[in-house]
Amino acid sequence: MMFDYAFAAQRAGISSDKLDCPVSIMRPEFPDDEAMADLHILRAILAVERNEASLEAILRQGALIEEREGGTGTITVAPGPPW
Repeated sequence: MMFDYAFAAQRAGISSDKLDCPVSIMRPEFPDDEAMADLHILRAILAVERNEASLEAILRQGALIEEREGGTGTITVAPGPPW
């Protein structure tokens, strides 16, 4: 883990079991770049903390993108806020 997003998640009130969901969505997007994956995870958590997005909305966005791409098993997270 390059960025301490676990501490940020705790601060935002996101339990460790709920943290697994955004991690599983964003980590495959950057399989060869741990820092970039961690940064996107952290940015999503910070958006939740600032009340700019809910964790559910972030997860729903990931599910919608996967569905739009034909359910290939790969989830593409859209660029831009709140990522």
